[in-house]
Amino acid sequence: MTVDRVWHRCRLATLSPTRPGLGLVEDGLIAADTGKIVYAGPARDAPTGLDARQSIDCESRWITPGLIDCHTHLVYGGDRAEEFELRLAGASYAEIALRGGGIASTVKATRLASEDDLVASAQPRLDALIAEGATTVEIKSGYGLELETERRQLRAARRLGRERSVTVRTTFLGAHAMPPEMGGDKTAYIDAVCHQMLPAIAKEGLADAVDAFCETIAFSAHETARVFTAAQELGLPIRLHADQLTNLRGAALAAKFGALAADHLEYTDEDGVMAMRAAGTVAVVLPGAFYFLREKQMPPIELMRRHGVPIAISTDCNPGSSPLTSLLLTMNMGATLFRLTVDECIAAVTREAARALGLFDEAGSLDAGKRCDLAIWDIERPAELVYRMGFNPLHSRVWQGNPMERKS
Repeated sequence: MTVDRVWHRCRLATLSPTRPGLGLVEDGLIAADTGKIVYAGPARDAPTGLDARQSIDCESRWITPGLIDCHTHLVYGGDRAEEFELRLAGASYAEIALRGGGIASTVKATRLASEDDLVASAQPRLDALIAEGATTVEIKSGYGLELETERRQLRAARRLGRERSVTVRTTFLGAHAMPPEMGGDKTAYIDAVCHQMLPAIAKEGLADAVDAFCETIAFSAHETARVFTAAQELGLPIRLHADQLTNLRGAALAAKFGALAADHLEYTDEDGVMAMRAAGTVAVVLPGAFYFLREKQMPPIELMRRHGVPIAISTDCNPGSSPLTSLLLTMNMGATLFRLTVDECIAAVTREAARALGLFDEAGSLDAGKRCDLAIWDIERPAELVYRMGFNPLHSRVWQGNPMERKS
C-alpha cells in the first residue's frame, strides 16, 4: 500500500472511542493519504507493505488530533477594554448591557467595519489559535443584528478559512441581542431573523449552524424556539447559549430541538442535563467567560459526568466576556476552575469539540477515515498540555494531511 505520508516513532493520544481514556499508544505510527488517516495505532500493527512518499521521524514526540475551538466570536469590530475597566470598578456584565454597552457597543463598531477590516482584525486572533495546534475553529456572527452586517461577518469568517490553513465552521447568531433601532420590539426583530435574515443566509450557504442567546438580557425561550423552528425548516443544525446568567431552562430547550450543543450552562439543573443526555446534545463549558466575568456559579460538571453528557470546552473568544485566544490556557482553566480531569480537558478540545460541531465522523480523533489533522508536541506526557500556563509546546501542525508551519 502506497500512501502520501507516514509519521513514525511517535507516541499517540488517539482519542479514539474504541480505546480507553486518551487512547494512548507508546510506539505509534500514522499513515495518511489524500488528506485522510489510513492507519493510526501501534507501529507493530501497521498494514504490511506500507510504503510512503514521505516518511517523517517524530523522534518520540506526542501526537494528538488537531485542536478544535468549537465556540468563538472571532470576527468583530472594535474592542471593549473600557468596559473591562468598568467591571473592575464594580459594574456587572448585565448592568453594562442594560446601559447600552456590551454587545451593543460591538455591534456599532462591527457595522462600521468593511469585510476587509473584519478579516484583518480577526487574523491575529485566528493565528494565535493556529499557533497552538488548532486545525478547526467555529466562528459566529451576531454583531450585526441586521442582514448586511451579519452576512458580512459570515463572509469574513469564510474568507479566514480560505486564507489560513484551518477548517472554519460558521454559525449564524442573529438572535444575539436586540438592535437599538428596533426600540425593544422583540417580536418584530425575531420576525426579521426568522423570515428575512435566516432565509437569505441559508440561500447563500453562509452558515453551517444557527445559534441564539437565551437569557434574561437577550431572548426568551419562546423567542428562541421560533428561531430554532425556522432554522430546522431550512435544514440548519442548531446550538444555544444557554443558562449562563439564570436558569431559563435553555439546556432543556436545546435538547428538545436536538441541538448539537448547549453552551455556558452555569445555571443548568439536573432536568436540563438529563434532557441533553437523551438528545445527544454536547455540553460546551466556557471557563474563559467564567473567569473574566468573575462568576461564582459553576456549570454542573458532576451532573454531566453522572448522566454521561459529553463535555467540550472552548475559548469563547469575544471582545466583551472572554478575550481569550489560547486553547491551552482554556484547558488549564477548565481543570483549575471547573475541576475537569486531564483526560476530560484534552478530549474536550478534540473529540468532544468535534461532536459539538457535528464533525465527529470527520475530525477529533486519530481514526482511519477521518481528516489527518494533527498536533505534534514537545512534551513528555499529555498532562503537560493542561498543566502549563503561558507556554506553547507545539512542535508542528498537520492540516488535512499536509505538514504546516513549524513553531520557531
